[in-house]
Amino acid sequence: MPKGYLAIVLHAHLPYVKHTEHEHFLEERWFYEAVTDCYIPLIDMMDRLTEDRVPFRFTMSLTPPLLTMLGDFLMQERWLKHINHLIDLAEKEVVRLKNQPSFLPLALMYRKKFQEARHIFQDRYQNNLINGFKKHMEAGNLEIITSGATHAYFPLAEKSRKSVYAQVATAVDTHYRYLGRYPQGIWLPECGYFPGDDRILRNFGLKYFFVDTHGLLYASRRPKYACFAPIYCPSGVAAFARDPESSKQVWSMTEGYPGDYNYREYYRDIGYDLDFGYIWPYIHPEGIRVNTGIKYYRITGKTDKKEVYCPDKAAAKAYEHALNFKFNREKQIEYLSQVMDRTPLIVSPYDAELFGHWWFEGPQFLENLFRSIAAGPHIIELITPLDYLAAYPVNQRAEPCMSSWGDQGYHDVWLDQSNAWVYPHLHKAVERMSELAARFPEPCPNTRRVLNQAARELLLAQSSDWAFIMKTGSMVSYAVRRTKNHLHNFNILYEQIMHNNIDLEELYKLECQHDIFPNINYRVFQ
Repeated sequence: MPKGYLAIVLHAHLPYVKHTEHEHFLEERWFYEAVTDCYIPLIDMMDRLTEDRVPFRFTMSLTPPLLTMLGDFLMQERWLKHINHLIDLAEKEVVRLKNQPSFLPLALMYRKKFQEARHIFQDRYQNNLINGFKKHMEAGNLEIITSGATHAYFPLAEKSRKSVYAQVATAVDTHYRYLGRYPQGIWLPECGYFPGDDRILRNFGLKYFFVDTHGLLYASRRPKYACFAPIYCPSGVAAFARDPESSKQVWSMTEGYPGDYNYREYYRDIGYDLDFGYIWPYIHPEGIRVNTGIKYYRITGKTDKKEVYCPDKAAAKAYEHALNFKFNREKQIEYLSQVMDRTPLIVSPYDAELFGHWWFEGPQFLENLFRSIAAGPHIIELITPLDYLAAYPVNQRAEPCMSSWGDQGYHDVWLDQSNAWVYPHLHKAVERMSELAARFPEPCPNTRRVLNQAARELLLAQSSDWAFIMKTGSMVSYAVRRTKNHLHNFNILYEQIMHNNIDLEELYKLECQHDIFPNINYRVFQ
């Protein structure tokens, strides 16, 4: 029997960035890059481990917007165009660098990477990566959980909590629609917990959620096991807390593994480095330079003069860091097992997009970690939160404190001078949506369409991504525009319903542009 357990949790999320207006929206590249650099490598990693009969088990959230985009035919077709474009660029790079022995192997590496990504996407999983995640879920290696419908920040919801109810209800329905089973756990968006929201989670059969470390340590009662075991909220839903030590080793800008000088430098991309006349066919049609995904340099150090990337040295570091991570968790477990009267659990949650996108070698690190744990010695065992609750169904009862995993631990990221203007409008819209849901219990078909579209627009406006972008200062105009557009659309629909003046042509346009949640029921706001 192991001395302790390790729960690796990856939170996979992107805002809903599908645009039917045209196929060259810059923000859609967030989806293409995440598919190429993160989701396909993670699925490929699981496929290799399964083929080699290496046991592994971890948890991953697939948020409703991400599931919707992964399962959308238009987004699938656009990604194929994107990857074919990159393969063409990589072929061109192989020719350009044929007489440069330091760079040619890297060009060949990228050509192979892109070709394999296309093969996995198109041939192995028939253009739908949900099939890949679902395969490993059904095999028992991957536990997939949900999140808020559009990743709304729950602690800043209106007092009635109706939008939290609507977010959870729509998320659970979407999860079932794409994965064929109801989720057992939820990743609260931004780990944002508001006392009492656990009762809403219980209503939908959700058994657990995650909070940051202080969310548990500052609970209504001091947790007996600190963050190394869950607590039960008054509703009976379990709260698991992030382990700060294992998080720091991966997340820290100064001490974390991804900052090692041998790893690939994310910010040096040929989309910016090469002559415009050469690269322009492979960047945005309006001439805007963008990341292509082809990067030839390693981090090197705190200098603008970067050295050429060496995949072999980076792979060796990924192996070394995986063994170091395992060693440190074993030492943690050995100590904790001496002072706890139950088997300790270390919960290590991360943004999934870190692995492969921001940290190119991240999937290698995970694969090495899983292989080394399987090889023994069996001091630690990989499990999921649900496994732990099955092993320890009796847990301390307490109420976590209001918290998040954002900077400073509370609301600072999603509520400051840059984004505070959003919330009065969102709260008023929820009030109006609740009014509509109560006023039209049995509407005619066209009125039902308007009500459902109004609910979609409101949910999309609530995305925490927009407030986050406004705070961080990147792509601010896009975040502001998305927030205002969704709120404007909602208010127009509200006025049309209240004055019985429905514009079916405009309604159809909105249904086509924002077609997320096709099975939505506006009554979730009642």
